[in-house]
Amino acid sequence: MRIGELAERAGTTTRTLRYYESRGLLPARRAGNGYRAYDEDDLLLVQQIRTLQDFGFELEETRPFVECLRAGHPAGDACPASLAVYRRKLGELDMLIERLQAVRAQVGEQLARAELMAGAELPHGPEPRCELGG
Repeated sequence: MRIGELAERAGTTTRTLRYYESRGLLPARRAGNGYRAYDEDDLLLVQQIRTLQDFGFELEETRPFVECLRAGHPAGDACPASLAVYRRKLGELDMLIERLQAVRAQVGEQLARAELMAGAELPHGPEPRCELGG
């Protein structure tokens, strides 16, 4: 198939496919007429890359998965290097979740404090005007 068909079937753009090619993630085969030529294996590579990127993986982090597919494994995550990337990504996600939970706790404390202050101020006078523009 040609690059336009691959892009359409993979749900991406020809520009993206050319970029993958320039990064060595997608093979640069040419047909006799000079057009780029792709097959079903290339479609699988692009789908693997896009799925991983949808999960938040950087493009370079997809390389072990692509190499695993190219080595003939039916799933790109069956190789030791792919498993290592998964482990590293899970560690990163766990750290992000911990940070978000800490921020959430702080925001919750600020909200509780602000609600207490707002409730304490009401009996002493008019509600403060907080709108912009006056």
